[in-house]
Amino acid sequence: MGFPTTRQRRLRVNAPMRRLVCQTKLSADNFVYPLFTCPGTNTKKPISSMTGCFHFSPDKIAEEAIEVASLGIPAILLFGLPEQKDAVGSQAYSEDSTVCQAIRQIKKAVPDLLVITDVCLCAYTDHGHCGLIKEGKVDNDPTLELLAKMALTHAKAGADMIAPSDMMDGRVGKIRSTLDAAGFSDIPIMSYAAKYASAYYGPFREAAHSTPQQGDRKSYQMDPGNSREAIREMKLDIEEGADIVMVKPALLYLDVICRASQTFDVPIAAYHVSGQYMMIQAAAEKGLIDRDAVMLETLTSIKRAGADIVITYFAKAAASLLKA
Repeated sequence: MGFPTTRQRRLRVNAPMRRLVCQTKLSADNFVYPLFTCPGTNTKKPISSMTGCFHFSPDKIAEEAIEVASLGIPAILLFGLPEQKDAVGSQAYSEDSTVCQAIRQIKKAVPDLLVITDVCLCAYTDHGHCGLIKEGKVDNDPTLELLAKMALTHAKAGADMIAPSDMMDGRVGKIRSTLDAAGFSDIPIMSYAAKYASAYYGPFREAAHSTPQQGDRKSYQMDPGNSREAIREMKLDIEEGADIVMVKPALLYLDVICRASQTFDVPIAAYHVSGQYMMIQAAAEKGLIDRDAVMLETLTSIKRAGADIVITYFAKAAASLLKA
């Protein structure tokens, strides 16, 4: 039945009506806020490539975690910088790494805030790749041992969830079996299952000091043109024990998020990455857009596509607006 009997505008007539029938609603409950920890003490240093983001020393990061929790955000995603790098990323799996120190400080200050830790070697290796290098190539299988070792040290330090981002084949299964054998069978894994070789990671790589010194990551991260492959990657990770699967980046891969949400019955996470974040910030600084409006519209689009969890550097700003 069409016009004039049917009038779609009836349900858009005012703000209360629009709220009543809104089909996709953002909530701080859906957000994960990324944080960066660095060596040293009494440090809160702005990250030049990422407006509003900072490097925190372990003794200062708890202050930020308290603020995050006060906004109703349930989780942070923790990245770390080492004091020094080497070919095997040895500080990644040190029990005294900056990440392990930060975990302990955060859990002491805010026990109920979920601490998710990124598990990857790229920030810890002197070559900047996510795995060990052999004859100029990333060597998959030996890398699994180190990733599992890193995950276990994080679990022992008090991490609530492990998030492997390296894109090595078989790493979810190796981490799952290692955690289980050590008595951490209750620690979930959020796998960066469909992580694309994206040009949108630039600001993050400066923040994490993780730019490859030679070559690129196209031999292990996904081709941006592939979507069926993403479904296969997620299926394999779920079979290996992933509790949550992630699509990264979020915004240009809404179709992949949608397919994942319709295919799998596990929670789907999506990472609104640094380049996408800074494009909004830069346009807002030029006075070209309303930052808050574009931010909320962007995050809504990610959730509307099917993401249950949205990892975003806008988490605090968005949570503050939604709380108001």
